[in-house]
Amino acid sequence: MARDRVPVLKRCRSLNLDPIFLGIDKKSKKQNQKAGKKMSEYGLQLREKQKAKFIYGVLEKQFRGYYAKAEQIAKKEGIPGENLLMILELRLDNVMFRLGYGRTRKEARQIVDHKHVLVNGKPVNIPSYQLKAGDVIEIKEKFKGTQRYKDILEVTGSRMVPAWLEADHENLKGTVSQIPTRAEIDVPVNEVLIVELYSK
Repeated sequence: MARDRVPVLKRCRSLNLDPIFLGIDKKSKKQNQKAGKKMSEYGLQLREKQKAKFIYGVLEKQFRGYYAKAEQIAKKEGIPGENLLMILELRLDNVMFRLGYGRTRKEARQIVDHKHVLVNGKPVNIPSYQLKAGDVIEIKEKFKGTQRYKDILEVTGSRMVPAWLEADHENLKGTVSQIPTRAEIDVPVNEVLIVELYSK
């Protein structure tokens, strides 16, 4: 499987992105050398797309598919850019991260991959699995008492869980109470520029 092997902090610098959005509480000591250069309109649009892909850990082909789906939904309701972010937010690995059951999105993805997660009582090991309002996500009973999750909650316990999710940290369980609105998605991405890029 293709992977982005560029060091995380280096990638954050090039995208002008705070690593905290990936769950990484580190700052790069180096400064972005390109800061003084003026970027073209296309460059700005491309950077927003790369930023969204990087934050959610999605590759180009999959991202293009999400955008096509967002456009389809927009024919009935919503705006393509906002729909795209909602689709990305409702990925299982992202919801695990948002609930605080992974210190980073990468760790949340690994936990899903390793078959630690139940969705509505059934095991799911697909990080891109799309959740819906009312879905219940839970760590499997046999893993709940492990040191790993105690360590994770020690780091993430104070993290704010978004209003569209309900978390039960005691039972390592969470519920998607509603579909998130754009105002509830705190990623620093200008989705309008992504729409402009794909509209060319």
